[in-house]
Amino acid sequence: MQGFVRGVVAALVFAAVYFFSFWLFFVQIVPDGVMWLATLLALLAAALAARWVWRRMGEGGGGVFTTALQWAAIAGAAGFCGGFFGPMIFAPEANQGPMLGLFITGPLGFIGGGAAGLAYALWRRRGGAA
Repeated sequence: MQGFVRGVVAALVFAAVYFFSFWLFFVQIVPDGVMWLATLLALLAAALAARWVWRRMGEGGGGVFTTALQWAAIAGAAGFCGGFFGPMIFAPEANQGPMLGLFITGPLGFIGGGAAGLAYALWRRRGGAA
C-alpha cells in the first residue's frame, strides 16, 4: 500500500511540475522555433521533482525543513492538479479554468502544505509522535 501511495503522489508531483514549469517558465524563455526544448526541460524538471518526492517518502525521518518542503510539494501538486484539470473536466467551456490551478490552488496548496508540514515536524520533534 505504501508503494501505491508513493506512486500516486509522485505522479501528481510529476504532472504538476511538468505543466507548471512548461507553461509559466520554459515557454517564456525558449524561442518559438524550438518548443521541443521547452518540453524536454519541463519533462526533466518534472522527473527530478517526482524522483525527489519518491525518495523522500520512502525515508522514515527527516529534518524540519525537508519535512515541510515535502508536505508543501505534495499539497501544492495536489492543489495544482485539482485546480488545473478540474475545470477542464467539469467546465470545458470556461476558457480560463486552468488558471485556477496555476495562480490559486497550486500556490495555496504549497503554502498550506508547507505550514502543515512545519507544524507536523515541530510536533514530532517535541515528542508528540511516539
